[in-house]
Amino acid sequence: MPMTPVQHRSKWPVWLCWLAMVLDGFDLVVLGTVIPTLIKTQDLGFDAVGATYAATISLVGVGIGALFIAPLSDRFGRRRLLVACVLWFSIFTIAVVFAPNVAVFGIFRLLAGLGLGACLPAALAYMNDYAPAGNAGKSTTRTMTGYHVGAVATAFLAILVVPDWRIMFVVGGLAGFALVPFLWFKLPETLPPVHAHAVATSPGEAAQEHPAEPAAVEQRASFRDLAKKPYPLVAVAIAVASFMGLLLVYGLNTWLPQLMAAAGYTVSTGLVLLLVLNVGAVVGLVVAGILADKHGTKKIVLLWFGLSAVLLAILSVKIQSELLLNAAVFVTGVFVFSSQVLVYAWVSQLFPARLRATALGFAAGVGRFGAIMGPAVTGTLVAAGIAYPWGFYAFAAAAVIAVVALVTVPHTITPAPARPAAVGQSADLPGE
Repeated sequence: MPMTPVQHRSKWPVWLCWLAMVLDGFDLVVLGTVIPTLIKTQDLGFDAVGATYAATISLVGVGIGALFIAPLSDRFGRRRLLVACVLWFSIFTIAVVFAPNVAVFGIFRLLAGLGLGACLPAALAYMNDYAPAGNAGKSTTRTMTGYHVGAVATAFLAILVVPDWRIMFVVGGLAGFALVPFLWFKLPETLPPVHAHAVATSPGEAAQEHPAEPAAVEQRASFRDLAKKPYPLVAVAIAVASFMGLLLVYGLNTWLPQLMAAAGYTVSTGLVLLLVLNVGAVVGLVVAGILADKHGTKKIVLLWFGLSAVLLAILSVKIQSELLLNAAVFVTGVFVFSSQVLVYAWVSQLFPARLRATALGFAAGVGRFGAIMGPAVTGTLVAAGIAYPWGFYAFAAAAVIAVVALVTVPHTITPAPARPAAVGQSADLPGE
């Protein structure tokens, strides 16, 4: 089957969407790298309560952006939304440097999160519009490696520049500003009015489905579409899995060193294990995408979450050998973090192109509340003095809940207004 014009285009979109995810990775860890300095120096009036406020309101901003701003790319196009969101994020990341107190610091982080929260679903929707047929899993996981590369790079930058915490936000904001012109000039639009279906249909099929351009525009999505058959139960199950997946990602990234310290390991060992965990995540993303495209995303995401539950439970047992401990944490990182990304890959395949960013925004937005709950639940266990081993049990339980939710989701969805089966399946369901 000949490649479409969209698939013949350059590698610019691949790299630009990857770099957008690097910014998301920056946001994942930047606050964690500067909070110890802010509390120690009491700069801007920071204390433990202020740090909790800043961390929580940042994630609230990202969640709101994913839920309510990302779906706009289904109406107005991926490219314009990505450019606007990266520019918005960059402005308010730089603004953090000028915050006079904790309250304003948190407000700027909330506003920056609105832009960045929309970037992830919009970028993943773009890559699934752009990717060749049958490569949705690999395309999604490859793009999301930028998330963990950004997290690791930000941690290294912090080692170099902290305690001058303002430099962290200056670098993050300038990186976003540098990306904006490339997004504007090098990123082709994939969606309106025809390209959303050009990826998966022949010109004849596109003409049948879109006899007039206004009709195509009227089909653009909103959250109301997720409440229509056959989507509601699927959307709920995906949201539950995304919630649990991001609970694991943020819970482990925030508290793994402390969990290991509670188990009797040294602080330096805990920090090294955090780095090992994220290296494992990058490897897991590459492997998961290849296997998902080969064997079907549902099989792999269920296997990945199931193995995550087993491995997290194993970490509740103290391992004396340093080599075995690093190996166990590395393998845990391989499965835990890519499980969440496979949920995004599956959403991209299940929902038609016109609903893709809306569905991804819903999954990512609900998931961000899991990102808030993960550190909060684990922090509560730490405060109660039972973080080890119960923290790992709680994480394993979250992975099991994700498995139960995803088992209920079908391999593919047949959209409900009735149309010829061949057209509906080829146009909207890349398939597994």
